[in-house]
Amino acid sequence: MSAAPDQKATAPKLKRTLGLGLLVLYGLGVTIGAGIYVLVGITAGRAGIYAPTAFLVAAVVMAFSAASFAEFAGRFPVSAGEATYVREGFRSEKMALIVGLVVIIEATIAGATIGLGSVGYLHSFIQLPAWLLIALVIILMGLIAAVGTLQSVAFAAILTVIEVAGLLAIIAGGFFGDHDIFARLPTVVPSSFEWSVWSGVLGASILAFFAFIGFEDMVNVAEETKQPRRVLPIAIFITLGLVTVFYFLVSAIAVLSVPVAELAQSQAPLGLVFGAVTSLPSSAIIMIAIVATLNGVIIQIIMASRVIYGLADKGNLPRFLGPRFLGQVHPRTRTPVVATALVTLIMLMFAIGFDLEFLAEFTSRMTLVVFALVNLALVWLKLGGRAPSHEHFSVPIWVPVIGFVLSLAALLPAPV
Repeated sequence: MSAAPDQKATAPKLKRTLGLGLLVLYGLGVTIGAGIYVLVGITAGRAGIYAPTAFLVAAVVMAFSAASFAEFAGRFPVSAGEATYVREGFRSEKMALIVGLVVIIEATIAGATIGLGSVGYLHSFIQLPAWLLIALVIILMGLIAAVGTLQSVAFAAILTVIEVAGLLAIIAGGFFGDHDIFARLPTVVPSSFEWSVWSGVLGASILAFFAFIGFEDMVNVAEETKQPRRVLPIAIFITLGLVTVFYFLVSAIAVLSVPVAELAQSQAPLGLVFGAVTSLPSSAIIMIAIVATLNGVIIQIIMASRVIYGLADKGNLPRFLGPRFLGQVHPRTRTPVVATALVTLIMLMFAIGFDLEFLAEFTSRMTLVVFALVNLALVWLKLGGRAPSHEHFSVPIWVPVIGFVLSLAALLPAPV
């Protein structure tokens, strides 16, 4: 009986291998993917030429929550970050468990969305049934995620560099290929408050919000990050800022270069845009889009498995979920292999069983629920007088209050 504590003390733990550079690339990798490479077409279908404004609206909602996450990451740099933040804010283990489970569901379905989104691009090269392509993508990424955190994140970082290069190519092609496009940029932002225009923008923003999901994933590799109290807040803001610039410019070039109706109906929308603004074959951007979606899948698997590990390792999972197994780290790979396998299996089931738009909107709404609770937890924490040390990043109390209100507002049904 007395051996249990010793066994707990000697069990392998996660290894700190990630610095600021890899962490930002990790954040960019999980954020830049299906959100822009796939959903830009669907977003344009809802908001028309004002799709870039929908991305800006989503970025504003994200910004306040990002600031709350940055403070929490400095206070509590642990895996299963959101669950920890809610537990500390509300002093409730049940609330922490609920949030942890919602985060797992959100990340798993996000990975399924990205995996499903890869099919439109993969079909340009591989003529296999959609379900088989999805299975190959998700299972292969699950295997890579199980190999090791440094290896899988480094692999994801390489893919991130490639997919960012694809977006930069579109931006460069748009501006150098059409010298008037810069002058036309203001037309993608509504010049009035006409409801028929803004209803489309707000309806599209829930999908655009999916494109920004990613910065919160960084807090769940806190136990594998060097100097997390200092590095995590910086990485969160760098990631969000870069992504906002990329998304606005790429979506603006998309709606200004390709007919909106054609863009909305395409399963490979950036392939159309790339062909319209560059003289290069569209196969180049299609290959990059495939890379982007593969990258998104692997990072969502890493994220969800770390949340499961964090909850199980601290004994917060219900008994029927088998916490002893899910909280184990493989002694050779130093990764939560069982949790990784479980996430991969569930992700595959969702990707095969549901359509892209439903999965994307469901993921966005689950994420907004988590954001609302995390913001409210920080308000409660501050009202309770639990001030951070001078070493930690801190925000005024009105920041999480606004973050909470905006998250709830974004959860409202899309206007018609």
